[in-house]
Amino acid sequence: MAADSATPNPSHLLICIYTVFVCISVSAVVHAQTLSLGSKHNSTSQLKDSLVYLWPLPAEYTFGNGTLSVDPDLSLAVGGNGGNSAIVRDAFERYRAIIFKHGPSNFRPMKSHISKVRVVVHSDNEELQLGTDESYSLIVAESDDRSIIAEATIEANSVYGALRGLETFSQLCTYDYETKSIHIYKAPWYVRDRPRFAFRGLLLDTSRHYYPVDVIKQIIESMSYAKLNVLHWHIIDEESFPLEVPTYPKLWKGAYSKWERYTIEDADEIVK
Repeated sequence: MAADSATPNPSHLLICIYTVFVCISVSAVVHAQTLSLGSKHNSTSQLKDSLVYLWPLPAEYTFGNGTLSVDPDLSLAVGGNGGNSAIVRDAFERYRAIIFKHGPSNFRPMKSHISKVRVVVHSDNEELQLGTDESYSLIVAESDDRSIIAEATIEANSVYGALRGLETFSQLCTYDYETKSIHIYKAPWYVRDRPRFAFRGLLLDTSRHYYPVDVIKQIIESMSYAKLNVLHWHIIDEESFPLEVPTYPKLWKGAYSKWERYTIEDADEIVK
């Protein structure tokens, strides 16, 4: 018995070898992608030094060496057939709150500052389907000799492209803890971006792990930070049945507890 226990299990060795191989392969792929990005944009190392983090990395971008300040009274200007969409206006208010989440700012205008974001949406079609055009362009331009007011302009074919542009703009805005104000470094910026994949999803399995409605809403909101566009809500399975089905009222007795359930109203609120 002692000899048997000392003998290595071939299956364990195979698993170890496979694990090492996968780790090396993944490391090589990540290193190769990093080199590829660096050569494609010729600016990755400079981005790290500028404390500017864009995620996901845009398809195309250029930047300079200037610094802009962002006015706490940042306002929205709209244009195009879909510019007046409530989706765009609500999104701007959400991102404005994110940009200035540190509270009141000791705003001292720099040589040039941004006080307005202009969003141009060409289509008024707000239907979201797989394959909806989410491309956009973002220009953050420095001021010229005639004005100290810089410019931030987002142009998109759909409101959902405009949302991606607002996300990128918010990522460019950095809080300066010394001056207690918002800056955009490495200006001017020119970004042209589009999703590499039409389906960019997140799976949420509440049949195995219950999440309160408020937490699910926070997860949905956080998906926008990574520009994800599909939520796969796996509500029920053999493990539990937390969803109310009026036709079969006994089904949701399969929930973990009576406090870990979703009513019809809950589901409707989350989906909307």
